[in-house]
Amino acid sequence: MALAAEEVALKKIGFKPLKSFFLAILAGLYIAIAGNFAALVSAGSAGIIPFGINKLLMGLVFSVGLVFVVIGGAELFTGSTILSIPVAAKKVKISRLLSNWLIVYGGNFVGSLLFAVLVIASKQYTFGSGAFGTAMLSIASAKAGLAFMPAFFLGIGCNILVCLAIWMAFSARDVAGKILAIVLPITAFVALGFEHSVANMYAIPVGLFIKFFDPAFAELASSTSAIHIEALTWIHFFLNNLIPVTLGNIVGGLFIWMGYWFVNHK
Repeated sequence: MALAAEEVALKKIGFKPLKSFFLAILAGLYIAIAGNFAALVSAGSAGIIPFGINKLLMGLVFSVGLVFVVIGGAELFTGSTILSIPVAAKKVKISRLLSNWLIVYGGNFVGSLLFAVLVIASKQYTFGSGAFGTAMLSIASAKAGLAFMPAFFLGIGCNILVCLAIWMAFSARDVAGKILAIVLPITAFVALGFEHSVANMYAIPVGLFIKFFDPAFAELASSTSAIHIEALTWIHFFLNNLIPVTLGNIVGGLFIWMGYWFVNHK
């Protein structure tokens, strides 16, 4: 598993920038689809499905995002912390690591925003008599309303589980085994309320887009479902969520990859 992780990291860091960027767009799109799926599952569940069961179901369906990324071979920023392995082994300079992270992060953001635009243009948020869009706004507002330090630590917890899923997938010899290895850790991270930077690149902007392009819908959802859309701003998105969660994701990813590299390297 350790050798497989290093081989994958060396292969990824050898990609040409344009290839990495396109694969990162795909990963952003896949994670956005998974986030949309999770929002659909939660739509209209308040007061009907117990909180824990609802989060469990959201986690199960969200896991399809990382399945798409791993099986489809896309480039996800949180998983790209694996590139720290060849850096630690002194096979790659840290400047190449940072360059790759920047490209992949940007591609993930583009892919996430593209899907958010698709959701708004298709009026998908109006499905279920508006319950779908209300769920999107509720998720986005809650994430944008986080404080910096809680968001940072929630980001650490998230990427410990995401990278653990990728690490365990290296042990599988077939597609079914990889999927099984991925589903349980990803279900746990979503159910426990941890924060994923790339997932939030979709979850919060789609709420912002609903608020901007359909303010009447947003106001109605806010008044009927006690959603605090005043917390839903671009400044809160970046300062309260994306920046601290990204930093936390990096720390969580390095903890897993450097930990396993330390105990396995010769």
